[in-house]
Amino acid sequence: MATLDRSRLASLLADEQAAYTTNHPHSRALFEQADNLFGRVPMTWMNMWTGGFPLYLDHATGNRVTDVDGHSYIDFALGDTAAMAGHSPAPTVKAVQRRAGELGGITTMLPTADAQWVGAELERRFGMPLWSFTLSATDANRWAIRLARLATGKPKVLVFAYCYHGSVDEAFALPGPEGKAQSRPGNVAPPVDLDLTTRVATWNDLESVEAALAHGDVAVILTEPALTNIGIVLPEDGFLERVRELATEHGALLLIDETHTFSAGWGGATRAWDLEPDIFVIGKSIGGGIPCGAYGISREVAAAVTRHTDAGEADIVDVGGVGGTLAGNALSTAAMRATLGEVLTQEAFAHMVELATAFTAGVQATFDELDVPWSVAQLGARAEYRFTRPAPRNGEESAAAADDELDAYLHLALCNRGVLMTPFHNMALMCPETSRADVDRHTEVFREVVGALFA
Repeated sequence: MATLDRSRLASLLADEQAAYTTNHPHSRALFEQADNLFGRVPMTWMNMWTGGFPLYLDHATGNRVTDVDGHSYIDFALGDTAAMAGHSPAPTVKAVQRRAGELGGITTMLPTADAQWVGAELERRFGMPLWSFTLSATDANRWAIRLARLATGKPKVLVFAYCYHGSVDEAFALPGPEGKAQSRPGNVAPPVDLDLTTRVATWNDLESVEAALAHGDVAVILTEPALTNIGIVLPEDGFLERVRELATEHGALLLIDETHTFSAGWGGATRAWDLEPDIFVIGKSIGGGIPCGAYGISREVAAAVTRHTDAGEADIVDVGGVGGTLAGNALSTAAMRATLGEVLTQEAFAHMVELATAFTAGVQATFDELDVPWSVAQLGARAEYRFTRPAPRNGEESAAAADDELDAYLHLALCNRGVLMTPFHNMALMCPETSRADVDRHTEVFREVVGALFA
């Protein structure tokens, strides 16, 4: 088995850093001039891009991004899933231009016919009959959690360690002493002690799920079908089915968030794996880049909610903490209709999944050839490698495999050779415009940069 030489890694990283700095003077200058931006970027997470400063965008289309220094890249980051439809897909652009420029009325607080079309399409794909719209999956999760608490009369949310549900306060938790939830490292000023709002289980550990539910105070289990932002960690056989059963047995709802796992297919992992949520959340990709999100609920959950609203005990149309002025606006619903109807089709997913399979095989071939003790996992149109073998089976194991120096080297080395990976982790996503040649180029470059490490 190949052994990593940390001094060699440091030397290679320094070379890649120097090349990145030399080749991107305009990006660097713009970053250094951004005195009125907190962290010198429009949103602080943009500083996750490796290299000391991010690339600055000039233009993008399909799966190609060109920076202000004139370098073009094969984009496997795709906006960390937000651009899974590709950058500026033509049907979405046409619908947005028509709504904003011809028809007018980007946001009016008035419904359009597009909203019902999107709701029906989401039911066709994911099974939930009733839908509401948001501007992000974070908002969708927040509002859905409120409805779950109202419907069940219980206060707490059960999440899995190292899950990802946007910036939902309740989700930044890890198991602590005596099973109590504790804040994840880096969590910014949680409003209350996490133990007051949250219970935490370990992914693929049914005993931990049962123990958390046994307290009888969990309103909803909030989960992805597979962990994503900590690296793809797939569910073991029977795990999600038993989680569904345990939720029912303990009077909790099951909320499945497919914001990232939509990559599993046309109907996400929910359809592919026959999952049965009570509440469903999705966001990012369904609007082709226009901010949007959605949550769907079963008729049973809707009835439980309206019992309280009809009695005057809760308000979901004005001041009850559910909804926002821009949510469900005419522009975002037009974008969702075009993206779902004409871009992220069944045929597109078949193409994307086939390419992700080839991508995964190419990465695995490098591991096998060089006997590198890393692993790669695939979730439909998405693939990701971790610096450990065998593949992690839960979030704790995946977190333990993190290596910031290796991440920095691989991201910079790939970037310097015209390939962009997701800055937060080693995720690659296919879009309808991705080609086999793009995948083969990654395979070639990946073999080169990993081979340099273990030469």
